[in-house]
Amino acid sequence: MTNPFARFERDVLLLFSTRIIRLFAYGFLSVVLALYLAAIGLDERLIGLLISVTLAGDAVVSLWLTTSADRLGRKRMLIVGSLLMAGAGLAFVFTRHPALLMLAAIVGVISPSGGEIGPFLSIEQAALSQLLPDKRRTGVFAWYNLVGSFATALGALAGGWLSGGIQAGGSTPADSYRAVIVGYALAGLLLLLFFALLSRRVEAATSAEMGKRRLGLHKSRRIVMKLSALFALDAFGGAFVVQSIMAYWFFVKFGVDGRVLGSIFFGANVLAGISALLAARIAARIGLINTMVFTHIPSNILLILVPLMPNLPLAIGVLLVRFSISQMDVPTRQSYTMAVVDPDERSAASGVTTIARSVGAAISPALTGLIIANPALLSLPFFIAGVLKIVYDLLLYRSFLAVKPPEEANS
Repeated sequence: MTNPFARFERDVLLLFSTRIIRLFAYGFLSVVLALYLAAIGLDERLIGLLISVTLAGDAVVSLWLTTSADRLGRKRMLIVGSLLMAGAGLAFVFTRHPALLMLAAIVGVISPSGGEIGPFLSIEQAALSQLLPDKRRTGVFAWYNLVGSFATALGALAGGWLSGGIQAGGSTPADSYRAVIVGYALAGLLLLLFFALLSRRVEAATSAEMGKRRLGLHKSRRIVMKLSALFALDAFGGAFVVQSIMAYWFFVKFGVDGRVLGSIFFGANVLAGISALLAARIAARIGLINTMVFTHIPSNILLILVPLMPNLPLAIGVLLVRFSISQMDVPTRQSYTMAVVDPDERSAASGVTTIARSVGAAISPALTGLIIANPALLSLPFFIAGVLKIVYDLLLYRSFLAVKPPEEANS
């Protein structure tokens, strides 16, 4: 007799596999991206501007893909996103012209932070939420984030050591970093193959509200807009120190090379993944909103402390402690967003909130580029990021403590 859950388990496995491939590629690229741009002649202002343009372009493209996914097909939009990721990688390989790089960054999918970018996360979460019962959602999202963090960690380690090894063999820094970007483009093509194997079970059911939507939303529009505004503030703060810029800070401040940078962010992302897994257990005891806020504030205090450390070992130590609790808000935030909207709004709700984060994050790197162009202000982005993210935590707690997800409301 055919196992009725075989297709269900296969789709979940495929979605976890695409998460691993994608986050490995993002980590692989993030450690060398700013170094590559500097190696081909861009100054700090242009690097910051290009990262901002990358995030802004992603917001526009992802907005259309995610808000259309429930209506036009989640699988189809995931395949389109894969093509944009591969295309952006190839464009960065074949041109050094700033204008062409910015065009590729606007249209394509490039991750400067090592974190999620593009339409993938929103659509995958909507599909997983459809395949899972409410009580399993946060736990599965925690594992989903854990494997992603481990993949990012391995990608950062591999990117740093590959570029360092190629340079040790006599190649120029630019050529070594370019090899990493080729790998990023190939990962986009591999994603396409995996997404093509998904079944119809990942697609949203049609509803009578399909023709009454704005941005893919109907009943949940108000709560999604409030969440989006808060998430944009959080991302605006965090993007002052995206992983590429943080790697550049360690390079300038302490002269750290690509191999050591890869090792630092390998450890950081492993710890981040473990923290995401612990979040599900904490949330089961104290609730999703409490978990998001009570773990996020200490991590942001530690972020402020990183540049105050007098030497490299202490700076790395504080950064790693910070990462050990920094991602507990991520699976809880994702699960909460999926829980408080209607099932046929999930792709759109996740897409709108994720894109709000991208818009918020798009502005900060350009400001960071202007700030760090002055050597005396090299560490200022850490302070700005920490303070803004703490303000976000306090506003979130005040606004949403009383809005319970189904598993908490019914308990």
